[in-house]
Amino acid sequence: MAKEKLETILPKPSLLPASKKLLGKALLFWFGERKRDLPWRKTRDPFAIWVSEIMLQQTQVATVIPYFERFLKSFPTVEALAAADEQEVLKHWQGLGYYRRARHMHQAAKMIIADYAGVFPDTPEALSCLPGLGRYTRNAVLSQAFDTRLPILEANTKRVLARLFALAHDVDSSLGNKFLWEAAEEILPERDIGEFNQAMMEVGSLVCTVTNPKCNSCPLSPFCIAKRSDLVTELPIKKKKVVVTQVQELATVLVNKKRILLGKRPVGQRWAGLWEVPHDTPEEGETEAKALGIISRKYASVESKRFREIGKVIHPVTRFKITVRVFMGEVSGKGASDYYEELAWVCLSDMEKYPKSSPQSKMIAMAVKALELKKEV
Repeated sequence: MAKEKLETILPKPSLLPASKKLLGKALLFWFGERKRDLPWRKTRDPFAIWVSEIMLQQTQVATVIPYFERFLKSFPTVEALAAADEQEVLKHWQGLGYYRRARHMHQAAKMIIADYAGVFPDTPEALSCLPGLGRYTRNAVLSQAFDTRLPILEANTKRVLARLFALAHDVDSSLGNKFLWEAAEEILPERDIGEFNQAMMEVGSLVCTVTNPKCNSCPLSPFCIAKRSDLVTELPIKKKKVVVTQVQELATVLVNKKRILLGKRPVGQRWAGLWEVPHDTPEEGETEAKALGIISRKYASVESKRFREIGKVIHPVTRFKITVRVFMGEVSGKGASDYYEELAWVCLSDMEKYPKSSPQSKMIAMAVKALELKKEV
């Protein structure tokens, strides 16, 4: 970005009262005409809105809709969620990823029953005491459910505000973050806060997009400094992408009499409470056969004389791209583990009863198919 352009950036987000009023009217009118028909927009129930906001974290809207509807059908109230078994909650979450969100939500529901007599808290201070609710989620729930005058800031609104006020700093830096929270608060209207906050997210999602923003149809165009200064394609400023590390793993599908051994991941680990087949990264220079034997003994205390490869699963995790080669081997014995909370020998017909991560679901589906094909032969 040209230095002379950077020097024109406002030191603090600021709008004249008349401009703020016009911006609010333009945005709410646009939202009324163009907003998507989403199930969580048909309610002011704080519980339902909370569920939607937790599900929408790092997950696409189209993916969330069926999960949201199924989840509320099974757990329509905070009481129903609090009373549910964690395994049941995780099963309903299966496929959404970031399972800590589900565990935190389950814990928070229990706290609402215990500490607030089942009444959903309606203040930022009270919601701050619940696990899994950061500033954005608290404000989103309170503004949408109770019209509390609180700003929000997430990926879409960051982009909109960075362009609206032409922020000349990394949007993810502490300075940039502070500026954007101030900007989000600066433009808040006096009423219809929930609608306004949703409208800001909708503009970012549908109009003020990462690439090819539709400035000519944006309700905020008359107020946008980036558009006026021809900086739209240069904003927002973001730090360089993190280098992705390649990781190679081996997974062992251990089979005994057409049953597959699954382990329940321990508390404190990624995917805690979910079930999986044993897997690990082999040591450098270790042969494939030796590594598979070590994994089988380390995680299940069983041995297989021979493994055969049945497939491969690739999945990204934060800064890592993990490639898992999946092997199957026949074993005998019950098995034991110092790592997993539980071990279970699971029949193919019961496999769906066990909540699993998306990568593990793919691995186990490969194993089930391989066993079914072997049976046919």
